[in-house]
Amino acid sequence: MKKIKKALISLSDKRNLKFLLKILNKFKIEIISSGGTYKEIKKLGFNCTEVSKYTGSKEILEGRVKTLHPKIHAGILSLRNKRSHIEDLKKNNFKEIDLVIVNFYPFEKILNNSNRHDEIIENIDIGGPAMVRAASKNYKDVTVITNIDQYKSLSEELIFNKGSTSLNFREKMSEFAFNEVAHYDSIIANYFSSRSKNDFPKKKIIIGNLVEKLRYGENPHQKAAIYSEGENLNIKQLSGKKLSYNNYNDIFSALLVSKSLPKNTGTVIVKHANPCGVSINKNDLKSYKFALACDPISAFGGIVSCNFKVKKKLALELSKIFLEVIICNGIDTDAFKILKRKKNLRVIDAKNLNFFNLKNMTSLSNGFLLQTSDTFSFSKSNFRVVSKKKPSAQIFKNLIFAFNVCRFVKSNAIVIADKDSTIGIGSGQPSRLDSCKIAINKMKKFYKKKNGNLIIAASDAFFPFSDGVEKLAQAGVSAIIQPSGSIRDKEIIKLANKLGMILIFSKTRHFRH
Repeated sequence: MKKIKKALISLSDKRNLKFLLKILNKFKIEIISSGGTYKEIKKLGFNCTEVSKYTGSKEILEGRVKTLHPKIHAGILSLRNKRSHIEDLKKNNFKEIDLVIVNFYPFEKILNNSNRHDEIIENIDIGGPAMVRAASKNYKDVTVITNIDQYKSLSEELIFNKGSTSLNFREKMSEFAFNEVAHYDSIIANYFSSRSKNDFPKKKIIIGNLVEKLRYGENPHQKAAIYSEGENLNIKQLSGKKLSYNNYNDIFSALLVSKSLPKNTGTVIVKHANPCGVSINKNDLKSYKFALACDPISAFGGIVSCNFKVKKKLALELSKIFLEVIICNGIDTDAFKILKRKKNLRVIDAKNLNFFNLKNMTSLSNGFLLQTSDTFSFSKSNFRVVSKKKPSAQIFKNLIFAFNVCRFVKSNAIVIADKDSTIGIGSGQPSRLDSCKIAINKMKKFYKKKNGNLIIAASDAFFPFSDGVEKLAQAGVSAIIQPSGSIRDKEIIKLANKLGMILIFSKTRHFRH
C-alpha cells in the first residue's frame, strides 16, 4: 500500500473535477496544479499550490514550459526505498509526488476540426505525456490517472484503502497510461505521415479505440473485439441484439458498396461479405425488390444496406424475410416501429459514415499487408471502347455500374446486369470460367427477362481465354466490360466483333481477394 499525500493535477478535460477534488480533500491530499486547472480548482473553492510557486520557476514560452522541472520529475520518479534517491530529494529540498492526474491537450479533436497546421502543432502536449510516462514507470510508488472515467475507480480505491492505493491498482493504471501515451503519439505520427503523403512509413502505427469486446470471432472458439480509429465507428445501432464479428464484417462490406453508389440511391444485399444483389433503381422500393430478385435464396439471413432513408412501404417488404441486419441512411418513425418488432433484427443507421483515406490490412503470421483502398469513383475516362459496335450513353453507364459492383465481389468475379440492377453474380472461384457459369446459373434461375433489355456483364480482371466470353454470349450477354492486359486481348476483341458484342476495356484491374 502507498499512502497518497501529494497530487499533481493538469487537465485539458476538466469535467468531473469537483468530484475528484472532494475525494482528495476527504483524505487531506495536498494538490499542485498549473494554468487553467489551477484557476478552476481555486474557482471551485479548493486549496491548491500553483506549479510555478511550488517549483520557484515561472511559466515561460507562453505556457510551453510549466511542469518540465526537476522538482516535479524528481518528485514523481524517485524510488521511495532507495537511499541515494531519498538523499537527493533532501539535498535539493524536493518532495515526493504520489499521485499524477493528467489528460492531454486535445490534439485529435483539433485535428478533426482545423486545417491550420500551426494550431494543430500547438496542441501537441509535451509536459503531460512526460509526467504520465514518469509516473507510469514508477508505478511501484506512484499512482497515475489519465482518464476521467478512472475517477470513480480512484475514489473507490482510496476509500477502501483509507487514503492509500494498492500495487495492483497502480500497475493497472500504469498499463492504461502507457496505452494512452502510445495512442496519443501514434495520432501525431500518423498526422505527419499524412501531411507528407507517406502512406508507407518505415514504422507503421495502427491506432484503435476499443468499441466493444465481442462474444466470439468467426467461430465460437475464437476471441474477438472491434476497434475504431476514431472515437466510434460512425454507425448507430437503433435496435436488435448485439452485433457479432461476422455481422460487423458483412456490415462494412455492404457499406463499402453502398457508399460507392449514387448519393441516396441504391440497395445492396450482402451474404458472407459478398454482394448477392445490387440495384440503383431510383425508386427505393423497386431498388430493394430488384436487388432481392438477383438471388433471393442467398439473401435469406443476409444484410440489406439501403443507401437512403427507409420508409414504411419498404419496411413492410423488408419484414417479410429473415434478415440479420438492415442498414439505412435514416429511418422514419413508422418504418422503425415495423422493423423493431423483430427483436433479433439489427437496424443500423449509417447516415454519418463516410469513407475516406481507407487502407486495407491483412494480417500475416508475424506481419501484415497494407494497401490503399480500391474505392475511387469511375468515369468514362477510365475506360475505352475496343469493339466495332459502340454503346449508347445509357448502356455505357449501365456497364460502369456493373463494373463498380464487380470490384466489391470476391475474385474471380463476374457480374451480370440488366440496366441498373444485377441479375447474376459469380464470386470467389479459382477459375474465371467457373464464375461465369455461376453467374449465368443464378441469372437463369431467378431472372425474368424483360423484352428488349440489353444484358451486360462485368469482369474484375481480363479473360485469359475466349471461353468465358463465349459462355456469356451464349447466355444472352450483349456487352462486356473488363480490364485489359491479357496477351490474348486481340483475340477477345476479334471474338466480340464476330459475335456483334460491345466490348469495353478498363485501364485498371480490380481483384478483391
